[in-house]
Amino acid sequence: MRLSRRHLLLSGAGLAAMAGGLPLGLPGPALAQEPRRGGVLTVHVGSEQRILNPALRASTGVYIITSKIIEPLVDLGEGGKIVPVLATAWESTPDGKTITFRLREGVQWHDGKPFTSADVQYSAMELWKKHLNYGTTLQLYLDAVETPDAHTAVFRYSRPMPLDLLLRASCDLGYVVPKHVFEGSNVLENPANTAPIGTGPFKFVEYQRGQYVIAERNPNYWRQGFPYLDRVVWRFITDRSAATAALETGAVQLSAYNGLPLADLDRLRQDDRFEVSTRGVEGNVFNNTLEFNTRRKELSDKRVRQAIAHAIDVDFFLENFLYGLGKRATGPIPSTSKEFFPNNPVPYPYDKARAEKMLDEAGYKRGAGGVRFSLRIVPIMNGEDVPLLATFIQQSLQQVGIRVEIVQLDIAGALSAVYRDWNFDLATGWHQYRGDPAVSTTVWYRSGSPKGSPWTNQFGWQSDKVDQLIDQAATELDPAKRKALYAEFVAEVNDALPVWMMTERPFYAATSKRVQNHHNVPRWDSGDWHDTWLLPA
Repeated sequence: MRLSRRHLLLSGAGLAAMAGGLPLGLPGPALAQEPRRGGVLTVHVGSEQRILNPALRASTGVYIITSKIIEPLVDLGEGGKIVPVLATAWESTPDGKTITFRLREGVQWHDGKPFTSADVQYSAMELWKKHLNYGTTLQLYLDAVETPDAHTAVFRYSRPMPLDLLLRASCDLGYVVPKHVFEGSNVLENPANTAPIGTGPFKFVEYQRGQYVIAERNPNYWRQGFPYLDRVVWRFITDRSAATAALETGAVQLSAYNGLPLADLDRLRQDDRFEVSTRGVEGNVFNNTLEFNTRRKELSDKRVRQAIAHAIDVDFFLENFLYGLGKRATGPIPSTSKEFFPNNPVPYPYDKARAEKMLDEAGYKRGAGGVRFSLRIVPIMNGEDVPLLATFIQQSLQQVGIRVEIVQLDIAGALSAVYRDWNFDLATGWHQYRGDPAVSTTVWYRSGSPKGSPWTNQFGWQSDKVDQLIDQAATELDPAKRKALYAEFVAEVNDALPVWMMTERPFYAATSKRVQNHHNVPRWDSGDWHDTWLLPA
């Protein structure tokens, strides 16, 4: 039986929010005006991750708050170009094994201590290399960071590190924290993980769990005359319809990263008070994922994983539940990544009969009541589409004899269940591509990530060949050879399928037109907002 949208809406709790139609508009930036000082920018945050340290956790849910407080070495500027932040210059030796950063002078931490190369050394060796999801793989071959003076940090690698890769990665994986605050402590339990001390344009004030985070203007910020805003408040609003109401009444001025219901985004783009677009998030493309715990007997057989992929009509889901916003992914590298996309076809087209045959051949024939076996799926609630997809997966697999129970947890509980406790059979959430496969993509497949690191390979699956391809590609200095290695990597992981990248989608933000200088760089939502300002209400 082919699943209908009506059938799913009637049988899946919370699915009735679907209405309206897209595509959404893509208006350009507002006309330039004289910046106005003062004001409070209030931001909707849809889920709470309970950590505010981007040097420990790479996540848009962390960046949208803490990137205004803690700064990276570099960031993406207009046109996607790397621009200086805490680092002002950089150079690499021809063999790619030594990369030197010249650091900005005269920068102070929010507690008044000077920022120095010792902070970069400590952050790189003790946080990025040991604990940061994605960072542990990126910095696998980082042997040492030398500090010949207070404003020079020399990264020494045992294998080549492409400079372009390190710079692009450092926008997300190069946030620097103060050594004097973390040294000698358990970095995972340090109070600064929830009361951050940084060098950014805004200083942390207060974090009320389940309610809000507040930061105020840093009067000693190194960018003279910035920031314009007095304060930024992030409000946790888990009810997306309530978040829409907050935006419409002016209680919040921004909802980013698909934080509102798709139907509301469609409606709000017709409202002259708001801009709804993908502008300013070009640096972030994301996939819906289906993750397999291969420790489970049935899921240890790749034929079963492949059969599950064939049993799910992703095109139908995109068209009927996501308003066509996106397309089927062809693997872990999206088509937007021109430097690395291997241009391969969709690996698992919808084919229910083929799925049934593969399950039979794997030894899992239908038993009593037509059931082959039962699984539990944990949705990691990044967005409204995640529970929708979990229900769609549940009902799709029911059609081929696999019973699926949905385990409902908040995002923190789901992250712990999947990546720390391995207490799942299937999981579904988001993968975010960050411009280079080595930044945040290959870590989903490479073995060796610390247990508990979110969005890494915690699936009980390991391949020597894939590990070698990942390491070779991440250390290859020739761009053409890197691309060829990643094409081989994609072919291998598409076949093994420890995690299935199901869709390829852009992010949308809804922003009040009171907000000026917004979404003017490719990762603005995760940027520092030093030049953002507000028109009067």
